Amino acid sequence: MGAQRFRTPRGLDWLRKSSKQDPQSVLLLLTQMFKAHSTMWTEGAWEVVCADDTETKFIVSDSPVTFYNQVLPPSLSRYPGTEELDKVATRTIFPLSLKRCLIVTHAQYVRAPKAKPLTVRTNARSFELAMFKFTDIQIARQLSDDEVKRINFILKRAATKYIAAGREEWLHPEVGNPGFGWANVDNDWFLMPNPWRVGFMSEIRWGDKNGRSWSLDAYGRNPYNPKYRDRLQHDREWVSAQQAKWEWAKKRGTSPRSRTMEPRDEIHDKIIDDYLATLPKGKRKSS
Repeated sequence: MGAQRFRTPRGLDWLRKSSKQDPQSVLLLLTQMFKAHSTMWTEGAWEVVCADDTETKFIVSDSPVTFYNQVLPPSLSRYPGTEELDKVATRTIFPLSLKRCLIVTHAQYVRAPKAKPLTVRTNARSFELAMFKFTDIQIARQLSDDEVKRINFILKRAATKYIAAGREEWLHPEVGNPGFGWANVDNDWFLMPNPWRVGFMSEIRWGDKNGRSWSLDAYGRNPYNPKYRDRLQHDREWVSAQQAKWEWAKKRGTSPRSRTMEPRDEIHDKIIDDYLATLPKGKRKSS
Protein backbone atom coordinates (compact mmCIF):
# COMPACT_ATOMS: atom_id res chain seq x y z
CA MET A 1 0.00 0.00 0.00
CA GLY A 2 2.77 2.41 0.90
CA ALA A 3 4.61 1.73 -2.34
CA GLN A 4 1.44 2.28 -4.38
CA ARG A 5 0.73 5.51 -2.52
CA PHE A 6 4.15 7.00 -3.27
CA ARG A 7 5.19 5.25 -6.50
CA THR A 8 2.97 7.43 -8.68
CA PRO A 9 3.58 10.77 -10.44
CA ARG A 10 1.69 12.56 -7.64
CA GLY A 11 3.49 10.65 -4.90
CA LEU A 12 6.93 11.28 -6.37
CA ASP A 13 6.11 14.96 -6.90
CA TRP A 14 4.96 15.19 -3.28
CA LEU A 15 8.21 13.62 -2.08
CA ARG A 16 10.23 15.99 -4.26
CA LYS A 17 8.31 19.01 -2.98
CA SER A 18 8.56 17.92 0.66
CA SER A 19 12.23 16.93 0.57
CA LYS A 20 13.39 19.63 -1.91
CA GLN A 21 15.59 17.05 -3.62
CA ASP A 22 16.30 16.38 -7.28
CA PRO A 23 14.36 13.63 -9.13
CA GLN A 24 17.20 11.08 -8.87
CA SER A 25 17.51 11.58 -5.11
CA VAL A 26 13.74 11.27 -4.75
CA LEU A 27 13.86 7.78 -6.27
CA LEU A 28 16.39 6.77 -3.62
CA LEU A 29 14.25 8.42 -0.94
CA LEU A 30 11.29 6.33 -2.10
CA THR A 31 13.09 3.14 -1.01
CA GLN A 32 12.92 4.44 2.57
CA MET A 33 9.74 6.51 2.60
CA PHE A 34 7.28 3.96 1.20
CA LYS A 35 6.76 2.55 4.71
CA ALA A 36 5.92 5.96 6.19
CA HIS A 37 2.19 5.28 6.63
CA SER A 38 2.48 1.69 7.84
CA THR A 39 2.39 2.56 11.53
CA MET A 40 -0.92 4.42 11.47
CA TRP A 41 -2.48 2.04 8.96
CA THR A 42 -1.60 -0.84 11.26
CA GLU A 43 -3.31 0.89 14.18
CA GLY A 44 -6.46 1.63 12.16
CA ALA A 45 -9.74 -0.26 11.80
CA TRP A 46 -9.69 -2.29 8.57
CA GLU A 47 -12.69 -3.29 6.48
CA VAL A 48 -12.81 -4.98 3.08
CA VAL A 49 -16.17 -4.12 1.49
CA CYS A 50 -17.75 -6.09 -1.35
CA ALA A 51 -19.49 -5.35 -4.65
CA ASP A 52 -20.55 -8.91 -5.53
CA ASP A 53 -24.21 -8.14 -6.20
CA THR A 54 -24.00 -4.67 -7.74
CA GLU A 55 -24.17 -3.67 -11.38
CA THR A 56 -21.34 -1.18 -10.82
CA LYS A 57 -17.89 -2.36 -9.74
CA PHE A 58 -14.89 -0.47 -8.38
CA ILE A 59 -12.72 1.65 -10.62
CA VAL A 60 -9.00 2.36 -10.24
CA SER A 61 -6.97 5.52 -10.79
CA ASP A 62 -3.43 6.81 -11.06
CA SER A 63 -3.70 7.53 -7.31
CA PRO A 64 -4.54 3.95 -6.33
CA VAL A 65 -4.33 4.56 -2.57
CA THR A 66 -6.72 7.45 -1.98
CA PHE A 67 -7.17 9.59 1.13
CA TYR A 68 -10.67 10.86 1.87
CA ASN A 69 -11.45 13.56 4.42
CA GLN A 70 -14.81 15.30 4.04
CA VAL A 71 -13.35 18.79 4.62
CA LEU A 72 -10.25 18.31 2.42
CA PRO A 73 -11.47 18.13 -1.19
CA PRO A 74 -8.72 17.70 -3.80
CA SER A 75 -9.38 21.22 -5.09
CA LEU A 76 -8.54 22.75 -1.71
CA SER A 77 -4.78 22.27 -1.97
CA ARG A 78 -2.40 22.85 -4.84
CA TYR A 79 -0.96 19.82 -6.63
CA PRO A 80 0.59 17.52 -5.43
CA GLY A 81 -1.39 18.07 -2.23
CA THR A 82 -0.62 18.00 1.47
CA GLU A 83 -0.16 15.35 4.12
CA GLU A 84 -3.59 14.13 5.22
CA LEU A 85 -3.24 10.79 7.00
CA ASP A 86 -2.46 12.45 10.32
CA LYS A 87 -5.95 14.00 10.38
CA VAL A 88 -8.38 12.02 12.51
CA ALA A 89 -11.20 11.86 9.92
CA THR A 90 -8.99 10.82 6.98
CA ARG A 91 -9.93 7.44 5.55
CA THR A 92 -7.69 5.38 3.26
CA ILE A 93 -9.51 3.83 0.30
CA PHE A 94 -7.70 1.16 -1.73
CA PRO A 95 -9.55 -0.87 -4.40
CA LEU A 96 -8.21 -4.42 -4.36
CA SER A 97 -10.18 -5.78 -7.32
CA LEU A 98 -13.40 -5.16 -9.24
CA LYS A 99 -15.39 -6.49 -6.29
CA ARG A 100 -13.27 -5.69 -3.22
CA CYS A 101 -12.12 -2.43 -1.67
CA LEU A 102 -10.16 -1.84 1.52
CA ILE A 103 -11.14 1.06 3.78
CA VAL A 104 -8.90 1.96 6.73
CA THR A 105 -10.28 4.30 9.40
CA HIS A 106 -8.44 5.71 12.39
CA ALA A 107 -9.67 3.91 15.52
CA GLN A 108 -9.89 7.30 17.24
CA TYR A 109 -12.44 8.41 14.64
CA VAL A 110 -14.47 5.23 15.12
CA ARG A 111 -14.58 6.06 18.82
CA ALA A 112 -15.55 9.70 18.22
CA PRO A 113 -16.98 10.20 14.70
CA LYS A 114 -18.20 13.70 15.58
CA ALA A 115 -14.66 14.93 16.23
CA LYS A 116 -13.44 17.86 14.17
CA PRO A 117 -12.19 16.27 10.93
CA LEU A 118 -8.90 18.19 10.89
CA THR A 119 -7.94 17.26 14.44
CA VAL A 120 -4.54 15.55 14.39
CA ARG A 121 -4.80 11.93 15.41
CA THR A 122 -3.37 11.12 18.84
CA ASN A 123 0.31 10.18 18.56
CA ALA A 124 0.36 10.48 14.76
CA ARG A 125 3.77 9.19 13.66
CA SER A 126 5.71 7.11 11.16
CA PHE A 127 8.28 4.31 11.14
CA GLU A 128 7.45 3.05 14.63
CA LEU A 129 6.41 -0.27 16.13
CA ALA A 130 2.71 -1.12 15.96
CA MET A 131 0.62 -4.22 16.59
CA PHE A 132 -2.08 -5.60 14.31
CA LYS A 133 -4.84 -8.12 15.04
CA PHE A 134 -5.85 -9.87 11.83
CA THR A 135 -9.00 -11.41 13.28
CA ASP A 136 -10.45 -7.89 13.70
CA ILE A 137 -10.47 -7.18 9.95
CA GLN A 138 -14.10 -6.66 8.92
CA ILE A 139 -15.19 -8.47 5.78
CA ALA A 140 -18.23 -9.56 3.74
CA ARG A 141 -20.32 -6.35 3.87
CA GLN A 142 -22.13 -6.07 0.56
CA LEU A 143 -22.48 -2.50 -0.67
CA SER A 144 -25.39 -1.16 -2.65
CA ASP A 145 -24.88 0.08 -6.20
CA ASP A 146 -25.21 3.66 -4.95
CA GLU A 147 -22.48 3.08 -2.35
CA VAL A 148 -20.08 1.63 -4.92
CA LYS A 149 -20.71 4.68 -7.10
CA ARG A 150 -19.95 6.95 -4.16
CA ILE A 151 -16.58 5.26 -3.63
CA ASN A 152 -15.91 5.58 -7.35
CA PHE A 153 -16.84 9.26 -7.11
CA ILE A 154 -14.17 9.73 -4.43
CA LEU A 155 -11.59 7.81 -6.45
CA LYS A 156 -12.37 9.83 -9.56
CA ARG A 157 -12.22 13.19 -7.79
CA ALA A 158 -8.90 12.28 -6.19
CA ALA A 159 -7.29 10.99 -9.39
CA THR A 160 -4.41 12.96 -10.88
CA LYS A 161 -5.16 12.38 -14.55
CA TYR A 162 -6.27 8.83 -15.34
CA ILE A 163 -9.00 6.43 -14.21
CA ALA A 164 -9.88 2.99 -15.53
CA ALA A 165 -12.85 0.64 -15.26
CA GLY A 166 -14.20 -2.61 -16.60
CA ARG A 167 -17.07 -0.75 -18.29
CA GLU A 168 -17.21 2.78 -19.60
CA GLU A 169 -20.33 3.70 -17.63
CA TRP A 170 -18.52 3.00 -14.34
CA LEU A 171 -16.23 5.94 -15.12
CA HIS A 172 -19.12 8.37 -14.61
CA PRO A 173 -20.52 7.75 -11.09
CA GLU A 174 -21.88 11.28 -10.92
CA VAL A 175 -24.26 10.72 -13.84
CA GLY A 176 -27.78 10.54 -12.47
CA ASN A 177 -26.52 11.50 -9.01
CA PRO A 178 -26.50 15.32 -8.86
CA GLY A 179 -26.42 15.18 -5.06
CA PHE A 180 -22.96 13.61 -4.94
CA GLY A 181 -20.52 15.97 -3.26
CA TRP A 182 -17.17 15.50 -1.56
CA ALA A 183 -18.41 16.87 1.78
CA ASN A 184 -21.67 14.92 1.98
CA VAL A 185 -20.89 11.62 0.26
CA ASP A 186 -20.51 9.83 3.62
CA ASN A 187 -23.35 11.49 5.52
CA ASP A 188 -24.88 8.09 6.24
CA TRP A 189 -21.55 6.70 7.54
CA PHE A 190 -21.33 4.04 4.83
CA LEU A 191 -17.52 4.35 4.88
CA MET A 192 -17.47 3.76 8.63
CA PRO A 193 -16.61 0.25 9.81
CA ASN A 194 -19.10 -1.35 12.15
CA PRO A 195 -18.08 0.16 15.53
CA TRP A 196 -19.55 -2.85 17.33
CA ARG A 197 -16.80 -4.93 15.67
CA VAL A 198 -13.99 -2.59 16.77
CA GLY A 199 -12.61 -3.54 20.17
CA PHE A 200 -12.03 -0.83 22.77
CA MET A 201 -8.43 -1.66 23.62
CA SER A 202 -6.62 0.17 26.41
CA GLU A 203 -3.21 -1.41 25.90
CA ILE A 204 -1.44 -4.48 24.59
CA ARG A 205 1.42 -6.33 26.28
CA TRP A 206 3.75 -9.02 25.05
CA GLY A 207 6.95 -10.78 26.04
CA ASP A 208 9.54 -13.18 24.68
CA LYS A 209 11.28 -16.33 25.85
CA ASN A 210 14.13 -14.27 27.33
CA GLY A 211 11.80 -12.64 29.82
CA ARG A 212 11.69 -9.28 28.08
CA SER A 213 8.32 -7.56 27.87
CA TRP A 214 6.86 -4.42 26.41
CA SER A 215 3.52 -2.68 26.11
CA LEU A 216 1.76 -0.04 24.04
CA ASP A 217 -1.51 1.75 24.64
CA ALA A 218 -4.28 2.10 22.05
CA TYR A 219 -2.39 4.89 20.26
CA GLY A 220 1.04 3.31 20.29
CA ARG A 221 2.41 5.23 23.28
CA ASN A 222 4.89 3.26 25.37
CA PRO A 223 5.33 3.46 29.17
CA TYR A 224 7.95 6.19 28.78
CA ASN A 225 5.44 8.50 27.15
CA PRO A 226 3.88 10.93 29.70
CA LYS A 227 0.49 10.38 28.03
CA TYR A 228 0.72 6.57 28.22
CA ARG A 229 -2.68 5.13 29.17
CA ASP A 230 -4.20 8.61 29.45
CA ARG A 231 -7.12 7.87 31.73
CA LEU A 232 -9.02 11.08 30.98
CA GLN A 233 -8.84 10.42 27.24
CA HIS A 234 -9.82 6.78 27.77
CA ASP A 235 -12.90 7.68 29.83
CA ARG A 236 -13.96 10.44 27.42
CA GLU A 237 -13.63 8.15 24.40
CA TRP A 238 -15.44 5.32 26.15
CA VAL A 239 -18.52 7.54 26.43
CA SER A 240 -18.30 8.81 22.83
CA ALA A 241 -17.69 5.27 21.53
CA GLN A 242 -20.86 3.95 23.15
CA GLN A 243 -22.83 6.89 21.74
CA ALA A 244 -21.33 6.21 18.30
CA LYS A 245 -22.47 2.58 18.44
CA TRP A 246 -26.10 3.53 19.01
CA GLU A 247 -25.93 6.27 16.36
CA TRP A 248 -24.42 3.81 13.89
CA ALA A 249 -27.18 1.31 14.71
CA LYS A 250 -29.81 3.91 13.78
CA LYS A 251 -27.99 4.95 10.59
CA ARG A 252 -26.69 1.57 9.39
CA GLY A 253 -28.25 -1.17 11.50
CA THR A 254 -30.74 -2.28 8.85
CA SER A 255 -28.09 -2.35 6.10
CA PRO A 256 -25.84 -5.36 5.38
CA ARG A 257 -23.29 -5.87 8.14
CA SER A 258 -19.69 -6.96 8.12
CA ARG A 259 -18.30 -9.89 10.05
CA THR A 260 -14.96 -10.72 11.63
CA MET A 261 -13.29 -13.85 12.96
CA GLU A 262 -14.28 -12.90 16.50
CA PRO A 263 -17.13 -14.70 18.36
CA ARG A 264 -18.54 -11.41 19.65
CA ASP A 265 -20.21 -10.69 16.29
CA GLU A 266 -23.38 -12.68 17.03
CA ILE A 267 -23.75 -11.10 20.47
CA HIS A 268 -23.44 -7.60 19.07
CA ASP A 269 -25.87 -8.34 16.23
CA LYS A 270 -28.42 -9.46 18.80
CA ILE A 271 -27.93 -6.23 20.79
CA ILE A 272 -28.34 -4.13 17.62
CA ASP A 273 -31.48 -5.99 16.53
CA ASP A 274 -33.05 -5.73 19.98
CA TYR A 275 -32.27 -2.00 20.07
CA LEU A 276 -33.74 -1.38 16.61
CA ALA A 277 -36.88 -3.25 17.62
CA THR A 278 -37.49 -0.65 20.34
CA LEU A 279 -37.34 2.28 17.90
CA PRO A 280 -40.34 3.68 16.04
CA LYS A 281 -40.11 2.79 12.35
CA GLY A 282 -39.49 6.41 11.42
CA LYS A 283 -36.31 6.45 13.51
CA ARG A 284 -34.72 3.51 11.65
CA LYS A 285 -32.73 4.42 8.58
CA SER A 286 -32.27 1.86 5.84
CA SER A 287 -30.45 1.76 2.52
